[in-house]
Order: sequence, then C-alpha cells, then structure tokens
Amino acid sequence: MKRILLSVWCMLICATLNAQVQSPDDFLGYELGTHFTPHQRVVDYFKDVAAKAGAKIKLQTYGKTYEGRELLLAMVSDPSNIERLEKIRQNNIALSNNDRTVKLNNQPAILWLSYNVHGNEANSTETAMKVLYTLVESKDEKVRAWLKNTVVIIDPCLNPDGRDRYVNYYNSVVGTAPNPDPSAREHYEPWPGGRYNHYYFDLNRDWAWQTQIETEQRIKQYHQWLPQVHVDFHEQGYNEPYYFAPAAEPVHQAVTPWQREFQVIVGKNNAKYFDENGWQYFTKERFDLLYPSYGDTYPMYNGAIGMTYEQGGIRAGLAVITESGDTLTLKDRIAHHFATSMATLEATSANAEQLLNEFRKYFEKSLQPATTYKSYVVKAHSLSRLRKLADLLTRNNITFSFGTEKADRTLNGYSYETQKNEAFKLERNDMVINLAQKHGVLANILFEPQTAVSDSNTYDITAWALPYAYGLKAYGSKESLTGTYPFIEVPQNKTSSVSKPYAWVLSWDGLEDVKTLTALQQIGVKVRMAEQPFTIGGIVYRAGTLLVYRAENERANPKFQSQMAKLFKDLNVDVKTLSSGFVEKGKDFGSNVYRLLAEPKIAVLAGNEVSSSSLGEVWHFFEQDLSMPITTVNVSAAANLNVSKINTLIVPDGYYSDKLPEQLAAWVNAGGKLIIMEDAIGSFVGKKPFQIKRKEEAKNNDAKNSNPYASRDHDDFSTAIPGAIYKVYLDQSHPLTFGLGKFYYTLKTDANIYEPLEDGYNIGYLKPDSYVAGVVGEKVKRKIAEGTLYAQQEMGRGQVYYISTGIIFRNFWEAGKQLMVNAVFF
Repeated sequence: MKRILLSVWCMLICATLNAQVQSPDDFLGYELGTHFTPHQRVVDYFKDVAAKAGAKIKLQTYGKTYEGRELLLAMVSDPSNIERLEKIRQNNIALSNNDRTVKLNNQPAILWLSYNVHGNEANSTETAMKVLYTLVESKDEKVRAWLKNTVVIIDPCLNPDGRDRYVNYYNSVVGTAPNPDPSAREHYEPWPGGRYNHYYFDLNRDWAWQTQIETEQRIKQYHQWLPQVHVDFHEQGYNEPYYFAPAAEPVHQAVTPWQREFQVIVGKNNAKYFDENGWQYFTKERFDLLYPSYGDTYPMYNGAIGMTYEQGGIRAGLAVITESGDTLTLKDRIAHHFATSMATLEATSANAEQLLNEFRKYFEKSLQPATTYKSYVVKAHSLSRLRKLADLLTRNNITFSFGTEKADRTLNGYSYETQKNEAFKLERNDMVINLAQKHGVLANILFEPQTAVSDSNTYDITAWALPYAYGLKAYGSKESLTGTYPFIEVPQNKTSSVSKPYAWVLSWDGLEDVKTLTALQQIGVKVRMAEQPFTIGGIVYRAGTLLVYRAENERANPKFQSQMAKLFKDLNVDVKTLSSGFVEKGKDFGSNVYRLLAEPKIAVLAGNEVSSSSLGEVWHFFEQDLSMPITTVNVSAAANLNVSKINTLIVPDGYYSDKLPEQLAAWVNAGGKLIIMEDAIGSFVGKKPFQIKRKEEAKNNDAKNSNPYASRDHDDFSTAIPGAIYKVYLDQSHPLTFGLGKFYYTLKTDANIYEPLEDGYNIGYLKPDSYVAGVVGEKVKRKIAEGTLYAQQEMGRGQVYYISTGIIFRNFWEAGKQLMVNAVFF
C-alpha cells in the first residue's frame, strides 16, 4: 500500500513539474538579451505558456502576415477574470455604447501592450516574452493585485515579417561574441532593412488607413475590445535616452483633459523606476499626438489613453558603444521596456475605476459633438471612390448613410473645393456622416478640412482630410443630417442583347475598370480609349471611356464575344452597346482620337538607391489593389532593359546615380514609357535629353538668420512642409487626368517644383491659390506658389512622365491611384 501511495505521489509531483511554466531563458535555451529570437520561437513560447497556465491566460491567433507568419494576442489576468473574459469584453463594449446597466465595481480596466511594429526595433518582442512570464508566474503580491482589476492584452509582434528580416540578417553576421564597435557590419542592415513589413510599409502609419493585412486584422480585434490604455513600444537611435509620455506638442484639440492627465500619471510612475535605477529619459519632446494613424493617436481618438515608448536601440544589435562611451546591450534595452510595461500596468490598476468612468464619459460626449460641423456630406460623382471611402469608414466602425427622399432639398455648407460656404443639393447616392455617433471623434478628425496645429515641429503630415485624399466633392454642415438609405443605389447591368453591336462601351472611373481592362487584354481583346468626349443617343461619354470594336476583334478571334460576355458577367461589369460608329457630337469612331491601348509590361526599380517605402507603395498597389504582378528590376540591371519585354518602367522616389538617365534614354527612345516619381526626378534634372528643370526660389540677400540658440533642436518652420494639401490645376484634355476633373488634391511633403517643359505637356501645376491645408513655412509657400508638378515629355518613340508628388502616398491617397493607372495604361 505504501508503495502504491508513494508511486501516486511521485506521479503527481512529476505532473506538477511538467506543467510548470518555463521562463523564456529555460524554454529558448539562452538568456534573454544574448540572442535575437526568431518569430516562430516566440510563437512557440506563447503557446507553451498558454498550454501550461490556461487559468491565467487566453491565447488567440488573429491572423497571418503576407508571408504567412502567425499574429497573436495573449489576454492575461487573474483566473477569476479569465473565467469570465468574454463577459468582461462584452461589458467593456457596452460601456462604449453608453449602456448604463453595466456596473463598474466588478469590471477590470483593459491595458493593451503592442510590441515591435517596426521590425528592426527588435528589443520589444524579447521584452514581451519577459512580461508574459512575469504576469503568469509572478509570486509578487503586487503584480497579482494589479491583475485582479486589469486585463492585459499582449501583442508580442505587430510586424513579424520585418522583424524576421532583421533578426535573420543579424544572426547571420554576428560573431561568436557581439562586436560593439558602431562601424561593425552587424550594425548596418542591408537594403531594404527590417523596419517595414513585406510590402515595405510603415505599419505605425497605417492604423487608420488599414491598407496592410497585418493592420486590418489587428484593428478588427482592437474594436472588439476598445482598451482604456494602449502602449506602442518602439526604439529610436541608440544614442538617445528613453522616451515616454506625456507627449510633445502639437496635441490634437480632440484629446481630452483626462487623456492628457493620465499620460502625466503614467509618466511620473515610469520616472519613479527610472530614477531608482539612474536611467536617463525624456518626456514632452519630439513625439506628438496629431496624425491620426499612429499607434498612440488612433487609440486616443477611439477613447483610450494612447502612448508611445521609445528605447534607444536601432542598429544597436546585441551591444553597441554609444557616443557617451557606454556600452548599450540588448539586456539593457529589455530591462527598460520591461520597467515601463510593468509601471504602466501598476498605474492602470491604481486608476482602473477612473479609467472606466472616463472611458464611458468619452463615448457619451461623442453623441453630442462640440465640433464646428455636425455632419459631412460627400458627393457621389465617382461611385468607385465613394465605395472605397465607405469601406474605409466601415473598417473604422464609423457609421454613415446615403441620400434623401427629398431630391430637391437644398442645404448650405462649407465647400472643400471653394473653401467657402455655399448651397448644395443632397442627392440619392451622396454619403452623409453624422458626427453624433460612437466614433464621431475619429470621424471628425478624418474629415475636418483644417486641422489646428499648435506647434510646427510635428513628426508627420499635418493634413489628411478624406474628401481631398479621395478626390470627392464634399461639404461640412452645421446641421445634424441623416441620410435616408443605408446603401448606394447600384446601376443595373445594362448589357445589350444586340447580336451585332458596332462597339461595347465601358467606363473609366476607378480601379474596377482597370481590372476589366487588364482582363480583356489578357484574353487578347483589343481595347481603345476615347481621348475626347462624345455623345450618342443623348448620352455624353467622358474622355477616357473605353471601347471594344466588334469587327476588329472578330477578325482576330471569332469567339471573342462569348469570351467577353463571360468576363463581363464574372466581373459584374456595367457595359453598354452601340449599334453605330456615327456620333451626334464629337468624333466618329473611325477617328484617331480613339487610341488602341497596348498591354503594359510593367517593371519597377529596386535597390540601394531606391526609397523602399516608395517601391512598396507601387508593388502593393499593383499586386494587391489591381491583382496585377509586376517585375522588380535592380537598378544595376536597368541598362539591360528590352522594350519588347518591359515597355513601362516606374522609377520610385530615391536618389540615383548620374549613370541612370543615360542608361534609360536609349530604352525610352526605342518606345519605352518611363514614369519618374518624387525625388527621383532630381537625378534626371540637367541630364539631356531629359528636359525637366527645377524652379529655383529667388535669393533674398536681406535675409538674416535670427533663430535663437535655444531653438536649435526645433526645425526651421519657414522651410518646413511636413505634409500639406495643395490643389493641382489639371490639363483636362490630357489622358493622365481622365477620371479626375478640373483639380487634383495632392499631399505635398517637399519644396520641389519644376519649370514648365518647353517642349512637352505640362499637365498638373500649382497657382498662387493652390494651398489648401496643413503646415507650410513661409519660405516654402513662396517657392512653390507657382510651377509644374506633373509633366510629359515625348522622346523618340517613347515618353517620360514626371510625377513629382507621392500620388499613392501610403496607399490611402485614393484619388492619386487614378493618376497612376492613367500614366501606365494610357
């Protein structure tokens, strides 16, 4: 009997030991801070902890990256909270919905910790493992007490693709011991670097726009919880001390006094631990709260207290000697991020009741907006871009409606186009956004025509109003308006049953039309484009309209009609048929204004001279938006381009060698189309046969530098243009502008402007009244008051487009996509 009892006792002891949660050091086989951990091993550790400590943690896979890596959330709290976790989540959402039946006395606060949004700021994910282990296994009664009234959500790595790119490089070049010499190879990761995701996007600029799959999946989860506190963990240059909130100016006026106050509360608590250890830090500098798509501002504008924490560490590797002569190690960096993680949990727990009360108040006040405008109305002149806007608002849980039954109702409002109050009519498909809603604060920030900026020394763009970004006419109304309909009225498919039409006519209004064009070209259908408007049957067809002629296609493929009909059905294309090529107004269909479109064979340059984020915008746009793979060519191979294989080359923003213009000139002369973007144009200035010339500002010999020494760390505002909106006047007869109208609103992020081409087409240009919104210094404003931004030069059998602004900026500047497809396809 004693032997049986002893055996059972041993089995119980073994089971207990087997279920014991391992520390990261024990699980990984090395001490945290002595090696960078690949993402899969981080995932494995989180899953192992969840399997062994299920009473304290719930693990959720919420998606995968473009490269297939797993995205995780770990919810950690006291076992009594984990048991009722779903009810806690539901109650929290009910608080945001102004449900007064929810009692706060048993409701925990929610703290969300986001690590490693920038891949090469790689300390954060290592820290996440230490935080997880401490919360689950801590014997410290203080930690256990904090978890009784707080649920902690840990996202260990927001950007696994970028982080593994960095980690794999570093682990492949580091020696048996890290070399702290800053000049060592391990401190210089190769192009494109690990900061960005698979498509080289900065995920910390994508929270509101959700153009990237990682962001879109994460924001769905974020809105399922809506935490009271959110922290975004970063690293900065390794010579910098630690930064934590409170934030620097400018702070958006929508940030509440309580949100500011709690940043101070947390900042002081963080400082307490840094003071004890003698660690250096700073607050209220550099990192502001304005641009709405950061990991601190987006939570702020959704009712949380959002904060950024920045540890010195980019390019530091496992160890680096700083300019002060100290050696900064990965262990040090982990210790600092761990300290602020735990200190923030402490402050959240200590203020849980007030956090919940203020959270509830935030959403109550959202229903009674104290904003200049109570509603925004967006006109439906481009249904394609309006649908895109509706998709964006839906992803951000912003509600909207459409039109009115009173078709003749006249309203008054602020016109985004004229920047004056004027009358307008609310029509059936016009979108109405009433700000008296749960997410009205965010809605107003995304739509406000002018954002108040208290300090010019901002970290990012200062203007982003969605009507400008989407190229849609809009009005701000001081009335509380609500549309009648929940949906857009979709035109019925009007495909004719005529057996022998002269031509099929398709619109050119948005990306859906581009997909139709590429699909037709892929099955060998010849498609033409109308360079001028025409009228048939009383219907006016705009310039840019696509046409398919029956006779010229039937000769090449007698079965093309049935193939095309299937394609139209599959893509749900609205197509019209015409029985004659004789028009009532304009040119008949035999005219040369109906251009046969060649199928583009597209490449984009890549390499050290290229801005990786600019390349990423192009790559993502064609591959994800248009489902159209393109060829990526290294700059070093540009001289070998064959126009029969690649007939369209995009040169992204970047700084290129003097050899590139000469290498590409022969290819253009042979029939290539060259699209040069942003600062890349500078590499072609003065290089014949390229005609582009910079417009230089007249020198002011009386100008004096009157900046005081105390402002040496502040940017010179007179030369600043961090991101402002300008109205570009368009040559509407040029195919580059088809589908846009008289104006295009661009985001201007530099002071570059060009002289009009002497022998070419000046397609988009600024005039003295072009400035619309955002921070622009007086020197820059004077310099770019007039000049060319977009131009086309014919060269031999080919052509060159100069596109001097970021027309697909971060892939949320929707109207600019029309310029891009026009440049490529027309």
